[in-house]
Amino acid sequence: MEGNLLVIALGGNAIKQAEQQGTTEEQFRNVDLTTRQIARIAREGYRLVVTHGNGPQAGALLIQQEEGEPEVPAQSLAACGAMTQGQIGYMIESSLDRALMEMGVTTEQLFVSLISYVVVDEKDPAFKNPTKPIGPFYTAEQARGLPYTMVKMDKGFRRVVASPTPLAIVEHREIKKLIEMEFIVICCGGGGIPVIRKERKFRGVDAVIDKDLASAVLAREIKADVFVIASDVSGVSVRWGTPGQRVLRKVPTAEMERYLAEGYFPAGSMGPKVEAITRFVKA
Repeated sequence: MEGNLLVIALGGNAIKQAEQQGTTEEQFRNVDLTTRQIARIAREGYRLVVTHGNGPQAGALLIQQEEGEPEVPAQSLAACGAMTQGQIGYMIESSLDRALMEMGVTTEQLFVSLISYVVVDEKDPAFKNPTKPIGPFYTAEQARGLPYTMVKMDKGFRRVVASPTPLAIVEHREIKKLIEMEFIVICCGGGGIPVIRKERKFRGVDAVIDKDLASAVLAREIKADVFVIASDVSGVSVRWGTPGQRVLRKVPTAEMERYLAEGYFPAGSMGPKVEAITRFVKA
């Protein structure tokens, strides 16, 4: 079993596509497609940890919270993160179980979805410079009427929130134990719930951790052999959207760091993915 521990990070758009409303049925259809591929990997005997984004789901849930006032009090961003971890974990578990059964894997497979905390620094400058996109895409006209910090992206405008650097996964020891017990572990949903240390306790803060950066921290802590980021594009490209666009395949770390330094990868898009992969390789 040596050399076969994979961390697979799924983007939030693998669960809800940008052009979709985000109904339960739509999200389950997307998850079903994704988990069939994960099931094939599990069938080959690999040990798996699955992490996932929650940007579309957390953003939609925040809108529901705000629209529900004053009848019911709105929950914090940290609480919304916890809710979406449970929601998406439920969808991945049930879809993965069904996919394995359809492939004839009759032995009982153990799954667990773990609500995860991620430690951040309360003095992180990201709290003053929000960059993490969440929620639906808006047109320029719609965005002008919204009370949020908005940023223009390829598919429209999105709300952005603070995204501090993840320092450690609080439950990494529990995750390692579950892997040893042959569980497929679903964790670090949406990058995990961001917390800061206050004396001997953890306190949640209003932010959304980038799930790729948090997954890289987890992959390092549990000594994963392979770190996979699944996205909705064919690969990482330099000079995106220009005649000189080129998809990168196998790239030396120093070359990828140079592309990062030269600003080829936007902060709210491909930047965190490239940074996460680079950190994992160097670790």
